Amino acid sequence: MGTLALALLALLATAQAHTSALSLQSPRVTLFGPDATQLHTQPLLAQGVVPELTLGPVDALKLTFQVVDDEGKGVQPHQTFLRFVDEASGEEGIQPVRVTAGGKAKFELNMARPPASLPPTAAAPLNVTLLLGSFTHTPAKYDLFSLTVPPSLPLHVHPDEASFHPRPPIAHTFREPQKRPPPLVSALFTYFTVAPWLLLTTLWTQISPRLPHLLSPYTLPFMGCLGAFEVLLFWYWVDLRLGQVLLYSAGLGAVTVLAGQQALSRSAAWRANK
Repeated sequence: MGTLALALLALLATAQAHTSALSLQSPRVTLFGPDATQLHTQPLLAQGVVPELTLGPVDALKLTFQVVDDEGKGVQPHQTFLRFVDEASGEEGIQPVRVTAGGKAKFELNMARPPASLPPTAAAPLNVTLLLGSFTHTPAKYDLFSLTVPPSLPLHVHPDEASFHPRPPIAHTFREPQKRPPPLVSALFTYFTVAPWLLLTTLWTQISPRLPHLLSPYTLPFMGCLGAFEVLLFWYWVDLRLGQVLLYSAGLGAVTVLAGQQALSRSAAWRANK
């Protein structure tokens, strides 16, 4: 029974710790001049008033506070940040703050050497907010003060900066397609191209040429080589390159010369025997 009671008490304590909130004790901001003289100091979060502070180019700011729980005991949050926001431009910066195990924290801002977390500024003030995050406590957010700092210097423009901007779209202008001739003109020139072959075929039917030795084993290889040349030219028109055509023509030409010489010699012998 005693063990069960201790377990229940531990669970209740854990639940209470998870629901307890974090608060600030003795938050104070102090402004210093370039010679470390104190210019202004005041407590924060007093009656819900957000003070407006101004820093010069060589002034410094010091912020101190202690994070405590509901019982007033110092607590070290898991995450502590100062958030600087320029509401006019939307620029913001996040600065981590180191908190000791007892919950005490200190942050210093020297405008002679501003941190990189300070956002670019103009005439508008920066709203400074403290963010507290913890695994065992409810997160907290406190609006501390409004801070006016000197405007940031303009950024140096790199010579190649314009090259990284979007370029105007490239509009391609293509040559207009050539106008096709009328169908009648195309048909007329097609007829002129085919007419010689029609005339040749007609004349062949009139003279009835005879080729008695066309299928002879001495003549047929030569005719086959001539047909192979026609096929090679058609293949070149469809797929081959000029270098390939020259290579194939060299081998085929040598065979054609030998076959033609054999065919002509046999043809001369046939005529001599008539």
